[in-house]
Amino acid sequence: MKIIITGASGFVGQNLLKYLEEKECHIESLSLRKVWEIDKNADAVIHLAGKAHDTENTSADDEYFRINTELTKKLFDKFLDSNINDFIYFSSVKATADTVGGILDEEHISDPKTPYGKSKLLAEQYLLSKGLPEGKRMIIIRPCMIHGPGNKGNLNLLYKIVEKGIPWPLASFENQRSFLSIDNLNFLILQILKTKNIQSGIYNFADDDFISTNQLIRIISNASGKTSRLWNVPAGLISFAAKVGDKIKIPLNSERLKKLTESYVVSNKKIKNALEITKLPVSAEEGLTRTIKSFQSK
Repeated sequence: MKIIITGASGFVGQNLLKYLEEKECHIESLSLRKVWEIDKNADAVIHLAGKAHDTENTSADDEYFRINTELTKKLFDKFLDSNINDFIYFSSVKATADTVGGILDEEHISDPKTPYGKSKLLAEQYLLSKGLPEGKRMIIIRPCMIHGPGNKGNLNLLYKIVEKGIPWPLASFENQRSFLSIDNLNFLILQILKTKNIQSGIYNFADDDFISTNQLIRIISNASGKTSRLWNVPAGLISFAAKVGDKIKIPLNSERLKKLTESYVVSNKKIKNALEITKLPVSAEEGLTRTIKSFQSK
């Protein structure tokens, strides 16, 4: 199977490329930074390249639309004018909702608030608006927070807090969150490529289990051989400190506090039903433990 991957130099791209090559797929990495063309006789295109969400809010809004929306349109048009069968687009759960009440599924009415989410949704809408010739599939993937060995971001921040013996001061915030291990992501993509009766459309990607931030601290502590130190500092005091962080550079700001403490639960039932499976290969706790242990070797 010959597969074109855009964004192969990123965290997800590197891991997916290696995984698919181990499964005897022939991978062609395509950079969209300069003049490009696609191999019209490949079997599939996996479009990972994009402008990631900037939590520091330093990116110009038009960057998101130029990269996430317009480049996706151009690539999809090339796909439609080729002999390639499958187009897999990596969107994001943020294309449909920035905050979630209850459990997020694919029927949610999309209402993104950020330029990142809006740019992803516009790309989705373009893909869904185009008629597909017979024999072609178009799959939109909406992953939640992806992690794995080598991953940076909020998990690394939490790891550093636990590793240094700093108490976790946000234990008063009760939440549930969905994560996605890179192992489960890789597995799902390969199954989609192999299972030709999966219909075109939107599919959420998430691990099977939901994890609270307090549980996550305990998982990090266990993986690091440390003692969990959870402090129930009043939520109002923490929120005030985050607002201060919006004005001066300190580790906590409103955006980061939201990411660390809000609930964001994502259903993966649709993709599992389509694949006729009841359980993903890696549990949420197992995947998170692998990621955390990878920090110890750095």
